[in-house]
Amino acid sequence: MEFIDLKSQQSLIRDQLDRRFATVLDHGRYVMGPEVHELEERLADYAGVKHCLTVSSGTDSLLIALMALGIEAGDEVITVPYTWISTAEVIALIGAKPVFIDVEATSWNMDPELLEAAITEKTKAIMPVGIYGQTADMTAINLIAKKYNLPVIEDAAQSFGATHHGKKSCSLSLIGSTSFFPSKPLGGYGDGGALFTDDDELAKTMSQVRLHGQEKPHHHPILGLNGRLDTLQAAVVLAKLDLFDNEVIKRQQVADRYIDSLKSSSHDVTVPQVSDGNTSVWAQFTILSPERDSFAIRLREKEIPSVSYYSVPLHLQPVFANLGHKKGDFPVTEKIADQGISLPMNPYLKEEEIEKVCTAIS
Repeated sequence: MEFIDLKSQQSLIRDQLDRRFATVLDHGRYVMGPEVHELEERLADYAGVKHCLTVSSGTDSLLIALMALGIEAGDEVITVPYTWISTAEVIALIGAKPVFIDVEATSWNMDPELLEAAITEKTKAIMPVGIYGQTADMTAINLIAKKYNLPVIEDAAQSFGATHHGKKSCSLSLIGSTSFFPSKPLGGYGDGGALFTDDDELAKTMSQVRLHGQEKPHHHPILGLNGRLDTLQAAVVLAKLDLFDNEVIKRQQVADRYIDSLKSSSHDVTVPQVSDGNTSVWAQFTILSPERDSFAIRLREKEIPSVSYYSVPLHLQPVFANLGHKKGDFPVTEKIADQGISLPMNPYLKEEEIEKVCTAIS
């Protein structure tokens, strides 16, 4: 059983991939080729925003966003400790300080009720994360951000394709950011990412940052980096985009089966909750169990793969020791990190595989 099944998906699009690869090989524009521009137009249309800029990775997308906003040393950016390290890593890379607030016990995303108390005169941005496939409460977060005139960067590396009160993830704030890492619901065959905004000037600045700060040939008014998406990766994501909506439906069907089985389980488990007004793309299906380790062993004995994501939250990572946090500072995050275990989740799980997992967890 595959935890994330890319082979079955590839069999459906192999001919299209071959055609697209051949086209790229024929025109030879491996950097910023026409497929890159085609993908940006399609993604902008999908998310419902004016501008999409594809970039070299989800990590670089966050870094480019911060650079374009002028975040610098001494500034603070509020985010969460329960996420992949990229979210806070990019804040520290530009010399700013990641300020952590805890997550909700239900959605496992940023708790808006804790946000206002974390804002100081040094706060320059807010970066919520759409963990495991659904967005944070962007409505509440945006209201607080507006009160303090702060930009919001939505880290939607796992939630692209999800909706919040009918609006697509990556269209919910000043900047949306996502990742095309192969394991994402919409991924490539290598690193890649994208940025989204309705702001014309910000789109221009992010485009410059992506290209070494270049405004026009041989003219670099700002610092930038090499943040471009390879044309071949754009070709892959274009092929996958045709399947994406149907795959999201299939992910929901798998999640529904899992939830029904867990409700009848004798184990002490907490099932994931999708917040009111949200839909999820189920990047992962994660449950909480106080007996996580023994649970994982039992699954492995039945040849069912599982993963414990973010088992050491960011505030307890050695690289952020200088922030002075200790165990107990963010209790909800720590509970999820200690008890979280993710089950196989992909749109190509066979009926007998879903049944095998359901039997095992019930």
